[in-house]
Amino acid sequence: MSNIVAIVGRPNVGKSTFFNRLIQRREAIVDAVSGVTRDRHYGKTDWNGKEFSLIDTGGYVLGSDDVFEAEIDKQVELAIDEADAIIFMVDVESGVTGMDEDVAALLRKVDKPVFLVVNKVDNAGRAADAVEFYSLGLGNYYTIASISGSGTGDLLDDLVEALPEKPEVEEDILPRFAVVGRPNAGKSSFINALIGEDRYIVTDIAGTTRDAIDTKYNRFGFEFNLVDTAGIRRKSKVKEDLEFYSVMRSVRAIEHADVCLVVLDATRGFDGQVQNIFWLAERNRKGIVILVNKWDLVEKDNKSLKAYEKAIKAQMEPFTDVPVIFMSALTKQRIYKAIETAVEVYQNRTKRIKTSKLNEVMLPLIEAYQPPAYKGKYVKIKYVMQLPTPQPQFAFFCNLPQYVKEPYKRFLENKLRENFDFTGVPVSVYMRKK
Repeated sequence: MSNIVAIVGRPNVGKSTFFNRLIQRREAIVDAVSGVTRDRHYGKTDWNGKEFSLIDTGGYVLGSDDVFEAEIDKQVELAIDEADAIIFMVDVESGVTGMDEDVAALLRKVDKPVFLVVNKVDNAGRAADAVEFYSLGLGNYYTIASISGSGTGDLLDDLVEALPEKPEVEEDILPRFAVVGRPNAGKSSFINALIGEDRYIVTDIAGTTRDAIDTKYNRFGFEFNLVDTAGIRRKSKVKEDLEFYSVMRSVRAIEHADVCLVVLDATRGFDGQVQNIFWLAERNRKGIVILVNKWDLVEKDNKSLKAYEKAIKAQMEPFTDVPVIFMSALTKQRIYKAIETAVEVYQNRTKRIKTSKLNEVMLPLIEAYQPPAYKGKYVKIKYVMQLPTPQPQFAFFCNLPQYVKEPYKRFLENKLRENFDFTGVPVSVYMRKK
């Protein structure tokens, strides 16, 4: 289980730029307008071999009359409560502000590692100006420039050193299927419909996820752990925010799942919150099944199902080889089809293909459609094998791996899918020097 690090601070100090640099993807919107980071953004990164998850929070504005800013404040407090360590970012250009002092007052009460980071320090003069941040009462600080990355190495060295060691998770030979999605999509109703009762005995497995609950499911010839992320433990001194907790539970449950059943409300669609959870599962290379719940509430004709599925898959591109099941937890329509599909996806994820069979199928396809020449040089792929990893990863050995671009890698992935059925499972393709 990876640690969680929250990045907090007032608006416009550069949290999103710093977040994007660490995860090396532009997932957060960077804008000079106050309050643009309206949602929390989540990413995974590692430093010195230690992996951790990042939360980029909205800017903290204590006591604001703005309803939206008040909601951000609540989410920042929740992020601090959930995180294992906190990065508190301030801006050397503005100096210490009243809002900085408000955040510092909140963090001085936190019994967790807090790293005060002074951003936009890109010259010696600004480094000298940073001294005033000692007044926040948080001890030593780190000076960085998030745009260039200057100074982040020392910060990250100390950050990963301070992260608490997570207990080893006891190995369970049973597959883990996590039921994830936004609040009120019907996750609990789906699980209750499966196990046939509204109240059921559950066992908390220590060291897996803080708020997810495992239920052993062994009906109809299937046996696996069903992970319910719907239950919420009310935390003292922290106001409850259903949507925030839903995502945090999803982050943790997804990291330890084999297959993620992403439940969405048919009346709301495949919205941004559901998409975030979907892509989180995809980046973690988990099996995925989309469950469109409450299908009984949608007005439809004989074309509605295909049109709805097409709209969902348009939002998934380029990873569209994902099963979509239309169901109703209330009427139990297709709930067992959902489980059968999840088992098939799990089998696809754990599938092992013999090297001889891989080469027999793939090499003729490669010969018929070879990688484009680059700077007059031709790539020759000689051999392919599946790597010994928990999810499907394939190494293609060739003379010039650096010249094989993403479009051709997608071609190889598509041919693997066409011939070996990896529906619902992200497939990784690597080029290696022969």
